[in-house]
Amino acid sequence: MSETIFAKILRGDIPCHRLYEDELVLAFLDIGPLSRGHTLVIPKRYAATLDELDDDSAAAIGRVLPRLCRAIRYVTGVKDFNVLQNNGAPAHQAVFHVHFHIIPKPSPDEGLGVRWPAGSLPAAEGAALAAEIARALSAARPPEG
Repeated sequence: MSETIFAKILRGDIPCHRLYEDELVLAFLDIGPLSRGHTLVIPKRYAATLDELDDDSAAAIGRVLPRLCRAIRYVTGVKDFNVLQNNGAPAHQAVFHVHFHIIPKPSPDEGLGVRWPAGSLPAAEGAALAAEIARALSAARPPEG
């Protein structure tokens, strides 16, 4: 396992406010929250980015995310929230161990702020890209980039 702050938390070297734990997943409160209830959800098996994550860990995170979101909504009383996951430094990943943020959005000024510079996708370009990705998905293991 890479030596990240999450590795230290998983080993018990650094304490955390645990919300949920099973054999594959740990969820705990973020110590630098964007809003009350800001939670981190991590796999116990190391993977730096989502594309490196094993299927069992991915499925375990997928099962627990909705339950955590419901509990956080209930306790905070905040119905709106973001689920954020970044991969690579240019995509704003700061800790290189897969993690998901659940960030309550109590008001326009609290929680996560997002800039979304939408572009356009011409039909022919979209069709070609979709076909290429579908071919990669049908391979036993998509080629490395």
